[in-house]
Amino acid sequence: MKKNKNNILLGVKGENLASEYLINKGYSILFRNWRFKHKEVDLICKKGKYLIFVEVKTRSTDYFQKPYQNVEAKKQELLAEAANAFIENYSDFKEVRFDVVSIVFKSDLSYNIEHIIEAFIPGLNY
Repeated sequence: MKKNKNNILLGVKGENLASEYLINKGYSILFRNWRFKHKEVDLICKKGKYLIFVEVKTRSTDYFQKPYQNVEAKKQELLAEAANAFIENYSDFKEVRFDVVSIVFKSDLSYNIEHIIEAFIPGLNY
């Protein structure tokens, strides 16, 4: 599916909000939009002993589904593969987890943000 300019701008706006939200919660952002081949991790963070791979989902409505519900098995698999590649070069973390930050805009200035900690465990489909 080809993304249009408005969707790209909405995604960037969501990633900026997610970064700000996580920093305010005590997370350190190590990388944004980290790529490994054709795979991408929106945010790679650190908090305490955790290395956290964050998928950010931003929508202008949640009428049909919540944004986080779009992180399906295939996306989880791609995130896990990218995480494995990242970990090969950065091995100083005791724990790894996968979070999702879900953002729904109600207007340009009004939004709901939901942070799902340990949203999935790679290889386990719920």
